[in-house]
Amino acid sequence: MLTDPSTATALQVIKTPWQNQWQPELIGTLVFLVDDERVLLIEKLSGHGQGKINGPGGKWEADESLLECARRETLEETGLMVHQLTCAAELRFVEQAGPQWLGYVFVAEHFSGELTQTREAKPFWCDMNAVPYPSMWADDAIWLPRVLEQARGQKSSAGPFVQDFLFNDGELKAYEPAKQTQLSFSVTQPRAAQRSLKA
Repeated sequence: MLTDPSTATALQVIKTPWQNQWQPELIGTLVFLVDDERVLLIEKLSGHGQGKINGPGGKWEADESLLECARRETLEETGLMVHQLTCAAELRFVEQAGPQWLGYVFVAEHFSGELTQTREAKPFWCDMNAVPYPSMWADDAIWLPRVLEQARGQKSSAGPFVQDFLFNDGELKAYEPAKQTQLSFSVTQPRAAQRSLKA
């Protein structure tokens, strides 16, 4: 879910509850593929988050849009091609003792291909009522239920939501909904062609 910190230097700053001029160093995507009452999760086998459970995802490259990144990373980690992705959330991870992350969460119901374990991830289907939150990042239990409720049509959605999280050395300290409701980046334009849409 990361990208090269050196490419983030041209981005506009974002105001968060804990920093007025916060700037992400790392930008990435997560995808939650929903199939009836199941959601596709992965056990991360290498890289950031190794050993944790999450949705497939990864680094946003300069020559691709966030949608293209989400599709590519899901294919690389699961063998599945996802179709008709919808952005559900923008998550800002303000870290007091580490890199600053900006994440985009996508959901999809349509896919093709064969589910395959890769060197990066072990994918598996999970009942949506049995998501293993204790094996995930602490913040996932805060925002993922809302994403899954929207995906199942149990909660109306006026579009993606934006949420701020404060961490210290990987430990969740605080969180709150962002005052900003517009996404900081377009999900359809390549990274190299855009700056942050809103400071």
